[in-house]
Amino acid sequence: VEYIKSGVIANIEGSMNGAVGRLCSTGGFSKTAILRSHGGRYRAIQDGDLHVDLAFIAAPSADSHGNANGVHGPSAFGSIGFALVDSLYADQVVVVTDNLVPFPCHPWAIQGGNVDYVVQVDSLGDPEKIVSGTTKITTDPTRLKIARWAAELVQDTGLVDEPEFSFQAGAGGMSLAFVKYLGEFMREKGVSASFARGGSTQLLVDLLNEGIVKYILDGQCFDMAGIRSLAENPRHIDTNPFTSYCYHTKGCFAPRVKVSVLGATEIDVNFNVNVNTHSDGWLLHGIGGFQDTTDAYMTVITAPLVRKIHPIVVKDVVTVTAPGEAIDALVTEYGIAVNPRRHDILDRLKGSGLPLVTMEELYDKATELIGGTRAPEPETTDRIVAAIEWRDGTVIDVVRQLVTDNKE
Repeated sequence: VEYIKSGVIANIEGSMNGAVGRLCSTGGFSKTAILRSHGGRYRAIQDGDLHVDLAFIAAPSADSHGNANGVHGPSAFGSIGFALVDSLYADQVVVVTDNLVPFPCHPWAIQGGNVDYVVQVDSLGDPEKIVSGTTKITTDPTRLKIARWAAELVQDTGLVDEPEFSFQAGAGGMSLAFVKYLGEFMREKGVSASFARGGSTQLLVDLLNEGIVKYILDGQCFDMAGIRSLAENPRHIDTNPFTSYCYHTKGCFAPRVKVSVLGATEIDVNFNVNVNTHSDGWLLHGIGGFQDTTDAYMTVITAPLVRKIHPIVVKDVVTVTAPGEAIDALVTEYGIAVNPRRHDILDRLKGSGLPLVTMEELYDKATELIGGTRAPEPETTDRIVAAIEWRDGTVIDVVRQLVTDNKE
């Protein structure tokens, strides 16, 4: 933050979290920040929209030629695929490692022919800290109910019975519960998934080892079990945003995912989703892979209808991260709303015992739960402080400077 305030850092094109997001929200950047998804960042660099002068790539294992990977060494953290685009397109590429091994370092997710310098340091960090409280299955009864309904939704569509069924879920507590329930349903039915898209967790690794999931296509490891599996299991495959998410390829595999289950800050009655700003207008989150995963056949948002005093279903989201046509269902503890555009999904659910409702009914219920009065829209100036890019580089929405009276 101090570097931004002093002008050493003029702008950020990436995630806006915590104090950095707050500074951006109040107009603390001299330029307009740009937020992109994982695949969107790869596309932007590949297409020349974002030029990288100098890239530092932390590599848990590397040789003096610059070949590097993220799965071996004392600081192993798993997939290093996010850095591939930097190694290919940056003017200068520096690999930083605490585990310099004899040539050849293999597998080489980063290829030495693209690297200018290799720098050895004492330690890259502690991989044990990859695991946080959010990478544990929720014990909250409401969230467990939502997760189970989400798994039942997938089951009742019949998708799990199809030969190329695949899925993706996050590493939050409710998403992990969804994976647990889905695994139980698949075990009972004697079916398997052709692949699961990571981030990998202990739960996914267990399903892989059991044969309920045939392959994990991994872009990020969320715990130590995922890291070990990626290093040791040939059916646990390291991927990168080019093959998985980049919109300007001859075909990434994002559309091959049948079901993605995601969280959200808020969703409106037209199914537009916001994952970047809170309902009070503060820009506190990045996009991550959210936009990219909406390419699945069925994209499902899971969320409690109200968080504390804030309703999740609103008339209009503060910021559009993904448009309503990309979102197919919302699962809450008060029912499941399926996007009326998706007649095919609704047809699949005929005869299901799940509590199907409309988005308008969920909106009314959320209003009732908070006492009937909704907070006013956040007050902003006309100044645009950040742009939200869609996967193809078009600007889908903007974030305007908050009026805060110098109070945060």
